[in-house]
Amino acid sequence: MAIKTRDLRSASNRSGKVVVAKSLNEALAKNQQTAFLCHSHKDHELAKGLQVLMKENGWDLYIDWEDSEMHSTPNKDTANRIKTKINTTDWFLFLATGNSTQSRWCPWEIGFADSAKGYDKILIIPTEDDYGTWYGNEYL
Repeated sequence: MAIKTRDLRSASNRSGKVVVAKSLNEALAKNQQTAFLCHSHKDHELAKGLQVLMKENGWDLYIDWEDSEMHSTPNKDTANRIKTKINTTDWFLFLATGNSTQSRWCPWEIGFADSAKGYDKILIIPTEDDYGTWYGNEYL
Protein backbone atom coordinates (compact mmCIF):
# COMPACT_ATOMS: atom_id res chain seq x y z
CA MET A 1 0.00 0.00 0.00
CA ALA A 2 1.38 3.39 -0.99
CA ILE A 3 1.55 6.44 1.24
CA LYS A 4 -0.24 9.49 -0.14
CA THR A 5 2.05 12.36 -1.06
CA ARG A 6 -0.49 14.77 0.43
CA ASP A 7 -0.07 13.00 3.80
CA LEU A 8 3.69 13.46 3.60
CA ARG A 9 3.25 17.15 2.75
CA SER A 10 0.87 17.55 5.66
CA ALA A 11 3.34 15.87 8.03
CA SER A 12 6.15 18.14 6.81
CA ASN A 13 4.18 21.10 8.17
CA ARG A 14 4.53 19.57 11.64
CA SER A 15 8.34 19.44 11.38
CA GLY A 16 8.85 22.34 13.80
CA LYS A 17 6.86 20.51 16.47
CA VAL A 18 8.81 17.25 16.35
CA VAL A 19 12.21 17.09 18.02
CA VAL A 20 14.63 15.24 15.78
CA ALA A 21 17.75 13.69 17.31
CA LYS A 22 20.68 16.08 16.97
CA SER A 23 22.88 13.33 15.60
CA LEU A 24 22.86 9.72 14.58
CA ASN A 25 24.95 8.96 17.66
CA GLU A 26 22.30 10.53 19.89
CA ALA A 27 19.59 8.38 18.29
CA LEU A 28 21.71 5.25 18.72
CA ALA A 29 22.35 6.14 22.38
CA LYS A 30 18.58 6.37 22.90
CA ASN A 31 18.13 2.96 21.26
CA GLN A 32 15.98 4.46 18.51
CA GLN A 33 15.70 2.65 15.22
CA THR A 34 17.75 4.56 12.69
CA ALA A 35 17.38 4.69 8.93
CA PHE A 36 19.08 6.22 5.93
CA LEU A 37 16.61 7.86 3.56
CA CYS A 38 17.29 7.41 -0.15
CA HIS A 39 15.26 9.98 -2.06
CA SER A 40 15.40 12.66 -4.71
CA HIS A 41 16.39 16.09 -3.47
CA LYS A 42 13.50 17.35 -5.61
CA ASP A 43 11.24 15.70 -3.01
CA HIS A 44 12.47 17.82 -0.11
CA GLU A 45 9.00 18.32 1.38
CA LEU A 46 8.06 14.63 1.04
CA ALA A 47 11.33 13.54 2.68
CA LYS A 48 10.76 15.95 5.56
CA GLY A 49 7.21 14.66 5.97
CA LEU A 50 8.41 11.06 6.12
CA GLN A 51 11.02 12.09 8.68
CA VAL A 52 8.29 13.60 10.86
CA LEU A 53 6.08 10.50 10.58
CA MET A 54 9.01 8.24 11.43
CA LYS A 55 10.05 10.44 14.37
CA GLU A 56 6.50 10.35 15.72
CA ASN A 57 6.90 6.58 15.78
CA GLY A 58 10.28 6.53 17.53
CA TRP A 59 12.63 6.40 14.54
CA ASP A 60 15.49 8.69 13.58
CA LEU A 61 15.69 9.23 9.83
CA TYR A 62 18.99 10.44 8.37
CA ILE A 63 18.59 12.86 5.45
CA ASP A 64 21.82 13.83 3.73
CA TRP A 65 20.94 17.49 3.09
CA GLU A 66 20.54 17.97 6.85
CA ASP A 67 24.10 16.76 7.44
CA SER A 68 26.36 19.75 8.05
CA GLU A 69 29.41 17.65 7.13
CA MET A 70 28.07 16.78 3.68
CA HIS A 71 29.69 18.60 0.76
CA SER A 72 27.46 21.01 -1.15
CA THR A 73 28.54 19.54 -4.50
CA PRO A 74 28.72 15.75 -4.88
CA ASN A 75 32.21 14.27 -5.02
CA LYS A 76 34.15 11.21 -3.83
CA ASP A 77 33.82 12.32 -0.19
CA THR A 78 30.04 12.57 -0.66
CA ALA A 79 29.91 8.96 -1.85
CA ASN A 80 32.07 7.79 1.05
CA ARG A 81 29.95 9.65 3.60
CA ILE A 82 26.77 8.16 2.14
CA LYS A 83 28.30 4.67 2.34
CA THR A 84 29.22 5.27 5.98
CA LYS A 85 25.72 6.45 6.85
CA ILE A 86 24.10 3.49 5.08
CA ASN A 87 26.40 1.15 7.02
CA THR A 88 25.84 2.78 10.43
CA THR A 89 22.04 3.08 10.32
CA ASP A 90 19.79 0.14 11.14
CA TRP A 91 17.66 0.40 8.01
CA PHE A 92 17.74 1.71 4.45
CA LEU A 93 14.52 3.36 3.22
CA PHE A 94 13.80 4.25 -0.39
CA LEU A 95 11.11 6.89 -0.89
CA ALA A 96 9.73 5.88 -4.28
CA THR A 97 8.46 8.89 -6.22
CA GLY A 98 8.52 9.96 -9.84
CA ASN A 99 11.65 11.94 -9.05
CA SER A 100 13.54 9.26 -7.12
CA THR A 101 12.89 6.58 -9.72
CA GLN A 102 14.53 8.90 -12.27
CA SER A 103 17.44 9.90 -10.03
CA ARG A 104 21.04 9.06 -10.90
CA TRP A 105 22.08 8.71 -7.24
CA CYS A 106 19.20 6.58 -5.94
CA PRO A 107 19.99 3.41 -7.94
CA TRP A 108 23.62 3.65 -6.79
CA GLU A 109 22.51 3.99 -3.15
CA ILE A 110 20.07 1.07 -3.50
CA GLY A 111 22.79 -1.08 -5.03
CA PHE A 112 25.21 -0.26 -2.24
CA ALA A 113 22.54 -0.85 0.43
CA ASP A 114 21.62 -4.19 -1.12
CA SER A 115 25.17 -5.38 -0.59
CA ALA A 116 25.70 -3.62 2.78
CA LYS A 117 22.33 -4.24 4.45
CA GLY A 118 20.81 -7.25 2.79
CA TYR A 119 17.21 -7.72 1.80
CA ASP A 120 15.80 -7.77 5.35
CA LYS A 121 16.93 -4.24 6.24
CA ILE A 122 15.73 -2.42 3.11
CA LEU A 123 12.26 -0.91 2.97
CA ILE A 124 10.67 0.52 -0.14
CA ILE A 125 8.14 3.25 0.59
CA PRO A 126 5.85 3.58 -2.43
CA THR A 127 3.95 6.83 -2.85
CA GLU A 128 0.72 7.75 -4.56
CA ASP A 129 -0.13 11.23 -5.81
CA ASP A 130 -3.53 12.95 -5.83
CA TYR A 131 -4.29 11.53 -9.27
CA GLY A 132 -3.91 7.92 -8.14
CA THR A 133 -0.53 7.46 -9.80
CA TRP A 134 1.56 4.97 -7.84
CA TYR A 135 5.36 5.31 -7.86
CA GLY A 136 7.80 2.44 -7.66
CA ASN A 137 9.37 0.16 -10.25
CA GLU A 138 9.00 -3.57 -10.53
CA TYR A 139 12.71 -4.04 -9.80
CA LEU A 140 12.20 -2.45 -6.40
